[in-house]
Formats: sequence, C-alpha cells, structure tokens
Amino acid sequence: MPGVYLEDGDYNFDIALRRFKKQVEKAGILSEMKKRQHFEKPSVMRKKKKAAARKRLLKKMRKMNQY
Repeated sequence: MPGVYLEDGDYNFDIALRRFKKQVEKAGILSEMKKRQHFEKPSVMRKKKKAAARKRLLKKMRKMNQY
C-alpha cells in the first residue's frame, strides 16, 4: 500500500501529494478501482483481454515494420 512519510523539516504538502500520486499510479490502484467499479461478465472480460492482446500485437508489428 502506497504511503508517504514526511520528515520533521519537510512540511511541503504539494511535494508529498505528488509523491503519493506517483506511488498510487505505479501500484495501479486507480485502474484496479475503475475495473472493479461495475461487475463484468466473464465473457466480456475475455473479449476485452483478447482485444487488448491484438492491439498490443498490432502496435508491436507497426513498430517492427517502421525500422
């Protein structure tokens, strides 16, 4: 779980908030929350996963053909 601990002399809230946001983003908490916000049928999840894999493959192919 992300957390930011401030030192005795470090009272800058903006810097602490920025560090916390970066840790939350890196941990993937917001994307996980959005994913779990509504129930998704297993068939829909499989379709999304397959579409994402195809998108990654096409992107990789475009990148390979570029050079």
